[in-house]
Amino acid sequence: MTNPLTDHAPDNAPGYRRVLLKVSGEALMGNGSYGIDPATVDGIAADVAAVARTGVEVCLVIGGGNIFRGVAAAARGMDRAQGDYAGMLATVINALLMQNSLERQGIATRVMSAIQMSSIAEPYIRRRAVRHMEKGRVVIFAAGTGNPFFTTDTGAALRAAEMECSALFKGTQVDGVYSADPRKVPDARRYDTLTYRDVLANDLNVMDAAAISLARENKLPIVVFNIHEKDAFSRVMRGEGRFTTIVASD
Repeated sequence: MTNPLTDHAPDNAPGYRRVLLKVSGEALMGNGSYGIDPATVDGIAADVAAVARTGVEVCLVIGGGNIFRGVAAAARGMDRAQGDYAGMLATVINALLMQNSLERQGIATRVMSAIQMSSIAEPYIRRRAVRHMEKGRVVIFAAGTGNPFFTTDTGAALRAAEMECSALFKGTQVDGVYSADPRKVPDARRYDTLTYRDVLANDLNVMDAAAISLARENKLPIVVFNIHEKDAFSRVMRGEGRFTTIVASD
C-alpha cells in the first residue's frame, strides 16, 4: 500500500519530498507581546535550514498577527477588507525577515507575494515557485492569497495544494491538537491522530474550516506541532517528538 507522506521522497530525505511549513506571526514574538524577536526568527530559520539541507523541498507561509490582525481591527470598527490588506502587508514584513535569517545561514530563499511589490518580492507564479524549490531554494509565500476574508491558514492550505506538497506542517504554541487550549484547561485531551471530519465536527481550534476543507478535498495531511521546541521541525520530519496528524478517514 502506498503512503502519501513518503512516496517519491529523495534517498537522503527523512520521508517527505516537498513540504509546506505554516508559522503563525505570533510564533515570531518569542516571549514578547508584539513585534518580532530576532533570536526566535533565527531559531526557526535554523530549523528550516536543517530540513532543507537534507534534500527536502521546503516552502513557508508566515502569518502577520504579531504586527496586525485584520479581524481584530474590524471588531474595533475598521473596514474588514482594509484590515485584511494591512494584515497581508504584515506577512510580507515577516517573510522578508525570515528570508534574511535563512540567507545568513546559507540557504537560498525567495519571497513570492500574492500582491505585486516587485521591488522587494517576486510575484507569485506557481510554476516559478516549483522551479525554485526544484533548484533547492526555500520559497516563502507572502500576502496570503492576495484577497481579503481569507486567513493565512487557508492561504497555506491553498499553496500546499498548488505545490503538490506531501504534507502541511503547522507550527503552533502547543505540541499538537487538544480538545481545548491546554494553557487554559490543564486536563484538556490531546490527540495523536484525527480526521478532517473530526476537526470540523468538533470545532477543534486547529485551522479555520475553509483551510481544513481545502486540505480534505486535496487529501493533504496536516501535522501540528510545537514550533518553539528545539529542532522541532527537523524532529517531526523524522517522526520524532509529540505531534498530531490530521488525515482522511479510512
